[in-house]
Amino acid sequence: MKLFIFTSVLSIVGSCATKKYSERIEDLKNSIVFEDRQTVEQYASTITSQELMDYVYELSSDQYQGRKTGETGLKEAANYLKDYYIAQGIPSPFSNQNYFQPVPKSFFTDSLNSSQNVVAYIEGNKHPKETIIITAHLDHEGVENGEIYNGADDNASGTAALMEMAEAFNEAQKNGNGPKRSILFLHLTGEEEGLLGSKFYVEHPIVPLKKTIANLNIDMIGRVDETHTDKPNYVYVIGADRLSKELYFISETANTTFSQLELDYRFNDKNDTNHYFSRSDQYNFAQAGIPVIFYFNGEHEDYHKPTDTAEKLNYPLLAKRTQLIFATAWYLANSKHKLTLDQE
Repeated sequence: MKLFIFTSVLSIVGSCATKKYSERIEDLKNSIVFEDRQTVEQYASTITSQELMDYVYELSSDQYQGRKTGETGLKEAANYLKDYYIAQGIPSPFSNQNYFQPVPKSFFTDSLNSSQNVVAYIEGNKHPKETIIITAHLDHEGVENGEIYNGADDNASGTAALMEMAEAFNEAQKNGNGPKRSILFLHLTGEEEGLLGSKFYVEHPIVPLKKTIANLNIDMIGRVDETHTDKPNYVYVIGADRLSKELYFISETANTTFSQLELDYRFNDKNDTNHYFSRSDQYNFAQAGIPVIFYFNGEHEDYHKPTDTAEKLNYPLLAKRTQLIFATAWYLANSKHKLTLDQE
């Protein structure tokens, strides 16, 4: 996750509730039901702690030299993802097995080389032009003073989660249970350099932004912070209610139905002094008017240090958090109506 701080200009809509408004909100909340619960559980169960561990250990190995934007290590990690999606039979939104969205050197500062976002795509079978984008940044800090910053939690954990969810949705599609709406799995470059990969994507979208239903962004979900040492069954949820209260209720229902995590909203406060909402890639999507959720485990003693290594992650917890995000994406992709935005 990026250290650079932005100031959010988004506000939560509808703080002053009339009775009629309250009734509409209650109706909205009660309308969200997972009618296909067993099907969701079937495919969520394919997301396993062992496979997540395998991917995190690979992505955070010394081979990729800390995956710094524009450098050889990140390009090799991007090729690893490309090979993974080809092997799984998960297509690209482009042709000829091209899974890269190039980001030119001119988009970065003079000190960075060109880079690429990595994209995979599962087309919806009923509303294919309506798309949910699930993101995680692939880059990290590279090598500093001879030490490799492997970035196991930040953000090999999120990258592995995307891989597992793509595999689960692909399996569902092969079995005739594919999503009604399309899903774009977007591995972003340049997050650590100022959210640049997501900025480039929003300025050069593969799917029109007006057809983008929501963005679920994953940045550090493999560890436990000091606040939750004694109660690790949690995840921070940031931004879910800022543009769509329906998205907030979908997230809540997905959690109570499947995961039973503590959804911690302390960093969702508009006055949060950490400014986490504007410090990861969902911010650029939110700025474009797209509802977002940012999933985060909080900072820990190894944050942005070379000691952020794979053996320190809690893989059963990583799987549980990933399954929550999968269930949320499943509802968004298969609901009878498109996600609604709040009205001013």
